Amino acid sequence: MTETLKEKYIAPKEFYIKTLKITLPIALQNMLTGTMQIIDSMMVSWINMMTAVGTASQLDMLGGMINYGAIGGVSMFSAQFFGASNFNKLKKSFGLSIMFGLINGLVWLMIALFFGRQILSFYMDDTYTVDMALRYLKVAMFSMPLNGINFAFGSIYRCIQRQDVSLKISVTAGLINIFLNYVLIFGIWIFPELGVVGAAVGTVSAHCISIVLYLAHANLTKQPFIGTFKEMFKLDPELIMTILNKTYPLIFNEALFGFGMTMFIKAFGQLGTDSMEAYYVGNQINNMFQFVIYGYGSAVSILLGATLGQGKIQQAKKDCDHFIGLSFILAIFMVLIMIIFTNPMIALFDIKDPFIFTTATWIVRVFSLRLSMRLFNFMIFSILRSGGDSKIISVLDCGIMWIVGIPLAFISVNFIGITNIALVLLIVQAEQLTRMVIGLKRVNSGLWANDLNKMIGE
Repeated sequence: MTETLKEKYIAPKEFYIKTLKITLPIALQNMLTGTMQIIDSMMVSWINMMTAVGTASQLDMLGGMINYGAIGGVSMFSAQFFGASNFNKLKKSFGLSIMFGLINGLVWLMIALFFGRQILSFYMDDTYTVDMALRYLKVAMFSMPLNGINFAFGSIYRCIQRQDVSLKISVTAGLINIFLNYVLIFGIWIFPELGVVGAAVGTVSAHCISIVLYLAHANLTKQPFIGTFKEMFKLDPELIMTILNKTYPLIFNEALFGFGMTMFIKAFGQLGTDSMEAYYVGNQINNMFQFVIYGYGSAVSILLGATLGQGKIQQAKKDCDHFIGLSFILAIFMVLIMIIFTNPMIALFDIKDPFIFTTATWIVRVFSLRLSMRLFNFMIFSILRSGGDSKIISVLDCGIMWIVGIPLAFISVNFIGITNIALVLLIVQAEQLTRMVIGLKRVNSGLWANDLNKMIGE
């Protein structure tokens, strides 16, 4: 029995080397992105604007989740097109990603422009916090369409297994963002002191620079996804309908999931500004580790997608078991790291209030439990997404959130009357456990393993 489990879940050395080559640059990119966001948050916390920026970022988060669903859905096909060397379809899929990202970003920009105050007031009752959040949002909203284009580029580079390009560009743009935030928030050297608005200006500027770098690299190096305007953007009804058929459940899921995440903010926001300050500190630390999970999940989806695109169905199923074994080890390692370094990470935010510091400490510990299960769940979604099994993801991800997680949050705060935000957050983790149990059953069924190239003609 022990030997059988070992053979099923422990892979040959070559598997881990191949996975590491894909995972490490993506995970490093995401971890650096998370670290840079923490540095941004640290600077914002130094001027006591953590809650204002965190609240304003809910709109950007919603737009980003839809980008993830739409562009992530297209990437299911892009990874398989690349695996099959179908560069004509690869160019069209990239063009579709650009259109999705741009349209989605413009929609959210309009929402922020016309309904910003009403939306921010929904999450927080504090007038001063809402006013400061609106000042930030009036500038930061212009990054929304830019973020969609950047997301499309980052996704396609991962699909062609050139994630090193995204890593370099993300690091460059991130460092520029940190520099601009620092000099514009505090008015260093010749720059004006703009406070919370300076953080927004830095973010928008960094997104612009990132797009310029992506465009320059793609054209100068003649990447296989770059073609003429007609090759990339001429509408192909068959391709679009086939991709949309697999993508719309992901878009719908991510939209509802993103809105659900903001509903947690609504529930937690009733516990007061101090509790939210602690939550946003803990959440920033959580995000740094969660970005690593996203990198690992991207690698799972890319590797399995390429294998399925070559028609190797049984090999993909075998690799899936190996990813489950690897995920178990990574989950344990991540929990230990978070628990050991909880206090040093929180200390970076220079929190003076003992209540906020203590609460943030417990929140990070709860998040360590959440991340261990989230790693498994994100691996499950990546496996299902690699073969186009997208409809079940909506049930697992969004459905369970609305049926289990959100009701538990509001019941804990409004009916049971729990005032400790860390305890409420712990109760809500029943959502992750439910998702993991059901998701693993779906993965073990093998219904996800499909060659998507067979669905689209040449």
